[in-house]
Amino acid sequence: MNALSLGKKPSAKPTKKLETFTNPCTSRDFHIHMQIPEFTCLCPKTGQPDFATLYLDYIPNKKCVELKSLKLYIWSFRDEGCFHEAVTNRILDDLVKATEPRFMRLRAEFFVRGGVFTNVVVEHKKKGWKPEPTIDLTQFSKQSNTQS
Repeated sequence: MNALSLGKKPSAKPTKKLETFTNPCTSRDFHIHMQIPEFTCLCPKTGQPDFATLYLDYIPNKKCVELKSLKLYIWSFRDEGCFHEAVTNRILDDLVKATEPRFMRLRAEFFVRGGVFTNVVVEHKKKGWKPEPTIDLTQFSKQSNTQS
């Protein structure tokens, strides 16, 4: 019987272990973007829940983060008291340690509490890595393939 059948509890548990897999194309810089809308932790002063959407952008080197392990890792903060600035830096540090990316940026957008929104942005750049020049595709005119 499936572990998620009606009346059964899920078998997944939160964990701080981040798993990785081999980058399928190490010869090129490519951008991985993730939106994680269900981040929660606790305010270390009041114990009240804090909610955030995390935006993870990275250019992998040799390893990519495995998504299920990332979900379980993010879930592991649910019952921890964390200042927004500290938890954002910790998550970036843990992801950098696990994946050793060329570039990684984590943006945490915390929901309003007491009339204050908090956004924290942290970055990592591999020593010596330089990004490829950006190609601005908006410079090309939008033309139809049909004749008028």
